[in-house]
Amino acid sequence: MSGTQLTVTLSGGGADDARAVVRALEGTFGAPDELPADGNATVHMATFDGGAQAGGGGSTEEGAGRLSAPVTVTVQGAPEAVRRASDTLTRAFTARDDGAASGDQEQERQLLLVP
Repeated sequence: MSGTQLTVTLSGGGADDARAVVRALEGTFGAPDELPADGNATVHMATFDGGAQAGGGGSTEEGAGRLSAPVTVTVQGAPEAVRRASDTLTRAFTARDDGAASGDQEQERQLLLVP
């Protein structure tokens, strides 16, 4: 996993909520591999390869949209990418930090985003 690659797993809410969260991250990480689309899925995933640079690329945080239900978000990647994702999401949504786990080269953080 490169220093800017980030995997995002979302549960709770629907596909529209998952897309709102993913769009909030686009200004920081560039476009994801694909937007969550399956309205019947209970878990959504997106992977960012880190096309945008830190602080660049016109943030979409303000246009992230509102959530219809609480969404649990797990971000996994290099520590810097996880920190940037966490910062972006806590600015874009009302968030509660539900903890982190660190490995040798990766970190994982879980956030609860609420409407």
